[in-house]
Amino acid sequence: MEKIILTKENIEKNRDEILKAYAQPSKKFAKLPTPTKKQRKMLGMGKDQGIATAKYIRVTPRKMKIVIDLIKDKSLDEAYAILMYTPKVASPIIAKVLKSAEANAVNNNNLTRDNLYVAEAYANPGPILKRFMPRARGSANRINKRTSHVTIVLKERV
Repeated sequence: MEKIILTKENIEKNRDEILKAYAQPSKKFAKLPTPTKKQRKMLGMGKDQGIATAKYIRVTPRKMKIVIDLIKDKSLDEAYAILMYTPKVASPIIAKVLKSAEANAVNNNNLTRDNLYVAEAYANPGPILKRFMPRARGSANRINKRTSHVTIVLKERV
């Protein structure tokens, strides 16, 4: 495979070959150059999905992951139903992010709502708020108030 140069003229000429090269799994030592945001837009990458992210949520990633695992690989309506009847503190937050991802997919990328499903969903740890509580004999214990960043990716079923 020859080296890919991501210039504007090269992208316009060889768009299909470049997209095909990025679609193949990359080898360990023959990685393709990472396209910039402008180059991704010219190639049309990411137009087959809807993504939404909520950052700095005051729920631990561990608690978020319990609910997120329930909706992975489910259709959109099924995911909403699961979130509505799951009695966890993370459920309304994830429902809000899911609704945003749906709006991004339908309005920005012109995807059909009926064919959408939750392709990826994950909660990454955010910054930790460190607080201290006084204890016996003049000592103190640290209390970690964890935050998380939630990302949901919707794609169309083919």
